[in-house]
Amino acid sequence: MAEIIQERIEDRIPELEQLERVGLFSHAEIKAIIKKASDLEYKIQRRTLFKEDFINYVQYEINLLELIQRRRTRIKYSFKRDEIENSIVHRVQGVFRRASAKWKDDVQLWLSYVVFCKKWAAKEQLSKVFSAMLAIHSNKPALWIMAAKWEMEDRLSSESARQLFLRALRFHPECPKLYQEYFRMELMHAEKLRKEKQELEKADMDDLRNLDYPQEILKGELARIIYKNSVSIIKGAEFHVSLLSIAQLFDFAKDLQKEIYDDLQTLHTDDPLTWDYVARRELEIASKPGEEQPTTKSAKALEVCRREDRCSAVYEEAVKTLPTGPMWKCYINFCLERFSKKTNSEFLRGKRLERTMIAFRKAHGLKLLSESQYKQWIELLLHQELFREASEVAVAGTDLFKDSGTMWQMRLRVLIDSQSPGVDKLVEEAFLHLKPQACVPLWISWAEWTEGAKSQEDTEAVFKKAVLAVMGPDSVTLKDKYLDWAYRSGGYKKARAVFKSLQESRPFSVDFFRKMIQFEKEQESCKMANLREFYERALREFGSTDSDLWMDYIKEELNHPLGRPENCGQIYWRAMKMLQGESAEVFVAKHAMHQAGHQ
Repeated sequence: MAEIIQERIEDRIPELEQLERVGLFSHAEIKAIIKKASDLEYKIQRRTLFKEDFINYVQYEINLLELIQRRRTRIKYSFKRDEIENSIVHRVQGVFRRASAKWKDDVQLWLSYVVFCKKWAAKEQLSKVFSAMLAIHSNKPALWIMAAKWEMEDRLSSESARQLFLRALRFHPECPKLYQEYFRMELMHAEKLRKEKQELEKADMDDLRNLDYPQEILKGELARIIYKNSVSIIKGAEFHVSLLSIAQLFDFAKDLQKEIYDDLQTLHTDDPLTWDYVARRELEIASKPGEEQPTTKSAKALEVCRREDRCSAVYEEAVKTLPTGPMWKCYINFCLERFSKKTNSEFLRGKRLERTMIAFRKAHGLKLLSESQYKQWIELLLHQELFREASEVAVAGTDLFKDSGTMWQMRLRVLIDSQSPGVDKLVEEAFLHLKPQACVPLWISWAEWTEGAKSQEDTEAVFKKAVLAVMGPDSVTLKDKYLDWAYRSGGYKKARAVFKSLQESRPFSVDFFRKMIQFEKEQESCKMANLREFYERALREFGSTDSDLWMDYIKEELNHPLGRPENCGQIYWRAMKMLQGESAEVFVAKHAMHQAGHQ
């Protein structure tokens, strides 16, 4: 093995001599490179091989290449590239070949190889890399697409790209993404040929007679064949629309766009996506030819309103033809999107609001609204301060979705926002239908409402009921809120009383204890004995995982006027015993940094 390493180091000598001779590196730097290279060579030549060693080798060589480039720029020296850079590039390619042969299944390794070749190697070499990679990873469509795009965009070889797509489709005959990218590639190829032909015609070159530009290809006939084949294999409006969206990027393909659009309406009439696409298309259709474009703000708003009315008319036809929940969802989403758009026109805003409300009401009448749509509707009504209708909608929502915490929460919000009576009664009714864990947001909203509308005793009664009713992880938020409220309403004494009453009601969050520590620190006479109690209680729960708690405890003993620095050593060793795995390593690092900062 030593002979092989020595031989490979000797192979580097010519390039290293050149680097020193032309002044890119000093003699000392060359010696350092040889030493580092010897270490790297040893690791990739030994009997037991590790992928990380190959990666480190490659990364070192890439860093060296980039350093050479920077120094060339600095001293303005651009010669001897064959003897220097090319030699390093060939060596890295050899290492990549060995690594990819040994770890064939590592896609990331192959992609690193591809990235290196794109930046440093010849185009022919990258073609070979793609071929080798695809021979092993033929089951990954994304790699086929990457290779085909490179052939098309970098090598400017549409024929090679086409062959790759055809091979890929033999492996993946039902892959939508492959068809989409193949379709796009053929349209790009047709556009490129059209531009070439136009430039030659402008130049009035004789070569034009000798070049063959078939009209079918210039019109995008190859793309049309792909479209026809793909939609016969991959069904559904979503794929159909995706091809239409690609075709619309190419102005010359108007006939193809019309054909795809007509087929979409014919083949997928029963798909909401088709109607959604057709309706939204009306937004892009401007005034009729010959009509003047609107110039004033009011005229522009009127034009937008007309377009939206045309969209709405298509949606209205759609929900009659296809009266389903998904179709109404498309219509309502469109209305909400348009309503959310900013406008200074009160007329346009009013029309959008009216259209949205009508859509919600009609879908509600047909019982085709989902839970999330009821929530959207109620939020819109509350925003418009239409409290009466919001209340009616909220009641309908809870009647339809009795086990939904979200719907009861929205109904409670309507009562609170409209300052209506019956909050307590509503919450009690909700609890009859909901599981305890779904009630947490309701408990919090109820408590927050009583804080503003009722006495402290009423608020505390709600919190006490809540922590008894909700168990397990879901209760953690309630306890944090309860402690916050206690400090806000009754100060430190009240917070400490609540803390003591809850201290055995597991589980807790670490914030529960940190809040209490912070409350203590805010007091004029901050007692170290109390801080120790809170830290010890927190560490009983989180001492095996939270390294920050241990560090803060040590800092407290060091910095507090009544702290005992002599306790820090004992706390450190307790932490080392309790902390597990990575937490212990993090703690040691933080402790070392803290000590270094105080020396």
